[in-house]
Amino acid sequence: MVAVAISTVTLTGVNLHTRFHSSRFSSHSKRSSSTIRCQAVNGDKKKQSSSSSSRNVFDNASNLLTNLLSGGSLGNMPIAEGAVTDLFDRPLFFSLYDWFLEHGSVYKLAFGPKAFVVVSDPIVARHILRENAFSYDKGVLADILEPIMGKGLIPADLETWKQRRRVIAPGFHTSYLEAMVKLFTSCSERTVLKIDKLLEGEGYSGQKSIELDLEAEFSNLALDIIGLGVFNYDFGSVTNESPVIKAVYGTLFEAEHRSTFYIPYWKFPLARWIVPRQRKFQDDLKVINTCLDGLIRNAKESREETDVEKLQQRDYSNLKDASLLRFLVDMRGVDVDDRQLRDDLMTMLIAGHETTAAVLTWAVFLLAQNPDKMKKAQAEVDSVLGTGKPTFELLKKLQYIRLIVVEALRLYPQPPLLIRRSLKSDVLPGGHKGDKDGYTIPAGTDVFISVYNLHRSPYFWDRPDDFEPERFLVENKNEEIEGWAGFDPSRSPGALYPNEIISDFAFLPFGGGPRKCVGDQFALMESTVALTMLLQNFDVELKGTPESVELVTGATIHTKNGLWCNLRKRSFAH
Repeated sequence: MVAVAISTVTLTGVNLHTRFHSSRFSSHSKRSSSTIRCQAVNGDKKKQSSSSSSRNVFDNASNLLTNLLSGGSLGNMPIAEGAVTDLFDRPLFFSLYDWFLEHGSVYKLAFGPKAFVVVSDPIVARHILRENAFSYDKGVLADILEPIMGKGLIPADLETWKQRRRVIAPGFHTSYLEAMVKLFTSCSERTVLKIDKLLEGEGYSGQKSIELDLEAEFSNLALDIIGLGVFNYDFGSVTNESPVIKAVYGTLFEAEHRSTFYIPYWKFPLARWIVPRQRKFQDDLKVINTCLDGLIRNAKESREETDVEKLQQRDYSNLKDASLLRFLVDMRGVDVDDRQLRDDLMTMLIAGHETTAAVLTWAVFLLAQNPDKMKKAQAEVDSVLGTGKPTFELLKKLQYIRLIVVEALRLYPQPPLLIRRSLKSDVLPGGHKGDKDGYTIPAGTDVFISVYNLHRSPYFWDRPDDFEPERFLVENKNEEIEGWAGFDPSRSPGALYPNEIISDFAFLPFGGGPRKCVGDQFALMESTVALTMLLQNFDVELKGTPESVELVTGATIHTKNGLWCNLRKRSFAH
């Protein structure tokens, strides 16, 4: 949820950028981003990088500038000279994949005045994220996110992060997650009832179906869950609109704008007052901050301070306010100021909302192209739940649904890139097929850990482009790869979902190491419950062909115009 949120980088004015979507606010959502046609699961990845002969003057000038300014700073590392114009045609991570196959698991990417190190290897990713984690920070990320998230977990400096992580992590304990499954179920019921009512308008016959943008519905559902689960506020966005909801989406759209605009004009003196969209952004922030400040004030007025252990032993199933905010406010010895609490809540609001909507969108997209797997999933739901509702215990029996969620995260990772910057010089491992002596990088080096490349690497996955949820049940030692422990489900006993430990960092849906996403189980369970209840109640088909679904990329991978599907009430469902 948190660490999976927003990875933004500027490349000579061309950006891999954040996209936030809701069909109800389409007037804000015109984008300059590159789009591609999704071709089944593997997209348009097979398009080859532009050859040097086809590069124009702009590309050659960019590469020359990189070589002049940073050519010798990364020693023996393979170099991939970037064709900047490629970024106008398709998402950056597709090009990073092509260059990975051409240049290896660690290479230098030359773009304009800057060079980046691209990592596509679990051995190297493990070194950066876990073994040497505190030698790296999140680099350019904080510049864009700080005006919105302040010192929240994602953009926070290392010392602030250490303090807040120690406080927030205990809040995601088992009793809280059990209570949240009930919340996930009740919020998902809103979406089911909404679709039922739309079907009733069509005559509610078994032959009737409706067309619906499921990405928008998942976005609304995720917003409601985050509001109630994190700070005890009901957005009611599945069925309503409010000034607070509009302000949330307005803030998200401004984050997108700032990550895609060539010149950071909003930093100029008086810009926040003179430029209309910046005035609106300030107004939106004020609405959200006022809402959060009120919630924090109310929580503090009813504070019941106690030890962490006692907080975790509360009867969350019968607690009127089981939110994370209540936990943070009641924790003894943590007199955090209201501004820091607000930054924490804002970070989780933005990070947790967008990611879940994306996971559910691609899970349905993949299932719709694989009717046999759709039927298998519905059969499991029928067998485990019947006409009942998901519970924490029943969630443990929904193995295939859980694997669908993680396989969707493998094929469409959220985010496709993790960004780090070295705080001091370091020696990266060579990784598979790399230099055995490794690669020396100086302090200040920007690193892209390509989660997309890791998740689709032909060296670490069999049939990496195929949608196969069952793959996570099979052990894969692959002893030919020195330094990689292979994939072993028994390595993380009791885990409901595959993770970076089981895969030895070949699977990084929520990052890894100390700065791994603090809310990963929250997000996975939320997605599992929502997908379960959708499949329990409705048959789902794509409105058009898979190729008609256009992809927009950024911090998370989304569709350009929504995931339009035909939904029909299942005859089994009540």
